[in-house]
Amino acid sequence: MSAPATPRARELMLQLGGNVQRLRLKRGWTQEYFAEVTGVDLSYAQRVERGEINLTLGSLAIFADALGVLPGALLRAGKPPVIKRGRPKAKRVTREAKKQR
Repeated sequence: MSAPATPRARELMLQLGGNVQRLRLKRGWTQEYFAEVTGVDLSYAQRVERGEINLTLGSLAIFADALGVLPGALLRAGKPPVIKRGRPKAKRVTREAKKQR
């Protein structure tokens, strides 16, 4: 069993997760598609984005290659990930949008 992450390691894990999420969304990819492209389990990809996983260098390289960036780009300081729990809410169709159909 591994030791708990230090505060600095936790900070880097959150930075990495935020960068992965930002780059994935920039490409218009779902978490499911990203997991498929990288060959990891969906729950693993989700936990990486939330900053809960301390990646190995091998996984860092796989994620960077899939996103088309250098591994260092994933570790740059940036915004922490946006963590939303549960399924996305269904989009409501307004009356005007229904009329346009």
